[in-house]
Amino acid sequence: MRPSTTVEVLYHDHHNWLTGWLRRKLGCPDSAADLAQDTFIKVLTAPQTPTLIEPRAFLTTIAKRVLFNHFRRRDLERAYLDALAQMPECVAPSEEDRAIILQTLIELDQLLDGLPTVVKRAFLLAQLDGLTYAQIGAELKISIATVKRHLNKAALRCYFAL
Repeated sequence: MRPSTTVEVLYHDHHNWLTGWLRRKLGCPDSAADLAQDTFIKVLTAPQTPTLIEPRAFLTTIAKRVLFNHFRRRDLERAYLDALAQMPECVAPSEEDRAIILQTLIELDQLLDGLPTVVKRAFLLAQLDGLTYAQIGAELKISIATVKRHLNKAALRCYFAL
């Protein structure tokens, strides 16, 4: 069976079930429909569609990842909007700049995904706050050598992702 046919059958047989499962998790039919589509896009764009013995378990695994990313993005967006609310209006970015900054933050979060929290924090303190190695070390209570290692690890992750 061709991979596209397999995905087509998977979609036809399980789309409604998956949308219902996501609706129960989210409480919002529109978001559930969007995330169900995102789940099938992940399946469709996968390099290889495996032979499925338990298609619903397979879809649930992918949908949980999509759902996790959805919540993570929402939390990141909420934190960004909270930070903007603290800024005086005269220095707040325009709506266009806000959208660009938010998209950049989401992409950066995806790039750094999987790194330990302390590595991410060191990277963000250096890149966003402009802190020196010594200031980062003091803030995180780690040595300058450890700060350098953390920043190298994060920079390598970004470099190789590009």
